[in-house]
Amino acid sequence: MDDSEYVSVGIIGASGYGGVQLVRLLMEHPLVKITYLGGESSAGKDFAELYPHLGHQVNLAVEPIDLETIAKRCKVVFLSLPNGLACKMAPSLLDKGCKVLDLSADYRFTNLETYQSWYGVERNDQALAETGVYGLPELYRDRIREAQLVGCPGCYPTASLLAVSPLLKQGLAQPESLIIDAKSGASGGGRQAKTHLLLAEADNSLFPYAVAHHRHTPEIEQICSELAGHEVLVQFTPHLVPMVRGILTTVYATMRDPGLVRDDLLTIYSAFYRSSPWVKVLSNGIYPQTKWAWGTNLCYIGIEVDPRTGRVIVMSAIDNLMKGQAGQAVQCFNLMMGLDETIGLPNLSFYP
Repeated sequence: MDDSEYVSVGIIGASGYGGVQLVRLLMEHPLVKITYLGGESSAGKDFAELYPHLGHQVNLAVEPIDLETIAKRCKVVFLSLPNGLACKMAPSLLDKGCKVLDLSADYRFTNLETYQSWYGVERNDQALAETGVYGLPELYRDRIREAQLVGCPGCYPTASLLAVSPLLKQGLAQPESLIIDAKSGASGGGRQAKTHLLLAEADNSLFPYAVAHHRHTPEIEQICSELAGHEVLVQFTPHLVPMVRGILTTVYATMRDPGLVRDDLLTIYSAFYRSSPWVKVLSNGIYPQTKWAWGTNLCYIGIEVDPRTGRVIVMSAIDNLMKGQAGQAVQCFNLMMGLDETIGLPNLSFYP
């Protein structure tokens, strides 16, 4: 193939964990050519200097962020940046004709008042935010295909929403009863030096954090409310697990029909995700493990029903850096470009 047959792609924020996963995936994507890597603190460095293990494949330098240059070189731009920065760049890139995928929280919310109250960033681009499509293909595949701007979901919301969506969409559970207990590996905290992520602090320990006020809560509630057709509040508690990657989410909800059994739920979930190649509903009595999803874009879902309490328990496992971040962004990219959503994405884990 000559260069005209590839989609030219740029990544702003290429040196973080999300950025390096994007580089890895897009370098192996059969229809992509990376034409720009951008960053601030890492500008001027060869990418191989930052990640020597990719030096045999990636012969690119990290460049200063120049939106004019990026727009000239790239048809599609991935923004892998801290919250509050993408909203300063996306408008210009879109005006210049680029498609944009934002991996931060900036374009996940249609109501910017919610975003501002939880993230503390003042915004005046409400009209643009309303054009953004929430990048969860299992729910919004058709909208993503037509989108110019996609706000890719957070890792916790991805695992949580894939677990609860059939319950709410089909009216199987009482929304006010939803409790989400989630556990993540340390890579979810990013590559910056943080005391609680040091080996001596995190190893041999398991602890909750941001209890009752984690920033992903309103994101989960926004989509749950849309699915249920009315406002839904969710009890969400995240935990840090001493492992590098992976998220395991356990959802508890009271069923509307206590007569439903596990086989009923498995049938409903399998039908709901029948056209979703990256969601695997597990058989009776099999519960997901994070290691099964390592390095893949897969989400494994297990289901149990407790007739004694009238509750359904749904468990989901993903790789937070893949289906929870870069992999899902590439899945959205494929849809935006009219491609099969599985192209360029691994579906076999590097277990064990």
